[in-house]
Amino acid sequence: MLAMQYSFVLPADYDMAVIRQRIADKGHLLDHFPGLGFKAYLSADRRGGRLSTRHNLYAPFYLWNHSDGMNAFLGSSGFAGLTQAFGWPTIQMWSVWHAHVSPDATQAICASRDIVAIPPYTDLDELREQERQLAQNDIADGALAAVSAFEPTQWNLIRFRLWGELRAELARDHRQLYDVGHVSLPQRTLAELTP
Repeated sequence: MLAMQYSFVLPADYDMAVIRQRIADKGHLLDHFPGLGFKAYLSADRRGGRLSTRHNLYAPFYLWNHSDGMNAFLGSSGFAGLTQAFGWPTIQMWSVWHAHVSPDATQAICASRDIVAIPPYTDLDELREQERQLAQNDIADGALAAVSAFEPTQWNLIRFRLWGELRAELARDHRQLYDVGHVSLPQRTLAELTP
């Protein structure tokens, strides 16, 4: 399994209603995309948003069941259209350690994302277990989806959560909060996914 995100930082005076309309118009297009665990259509609005943020962002997050689905999406006309509208993105990818997705994930209204550096010589098995426990704690606290993943190029890990209610109290330094405009969830059953 792979987690993937790209993020477009938009001008401070950008009309974020354009992004919300884009999500409303196009969000359903990946509802049944082969190989997709889920796609969360995320934005952050520095002026009119419900959550604190430094930047206007359009930053979709994907959980792929396998690389074939990801490759099909990146080669699609939909992705080509996105690049024509917003530019050629840098895409971050992580190998998934743990993923839990509730069938209620489509009801998410906000998301949180942490990217944390992994220090050299970290016991990765121990860290993986700690991240599994953190994800379970967040699920018990109401997370509708919890993804923990890592990448060994820059040596960082990601904690991504979908929430069914505004969670402004989650604001922390180096944590990005997002509004969720739509969640495409091709698999509609409770999934405790193990990579």
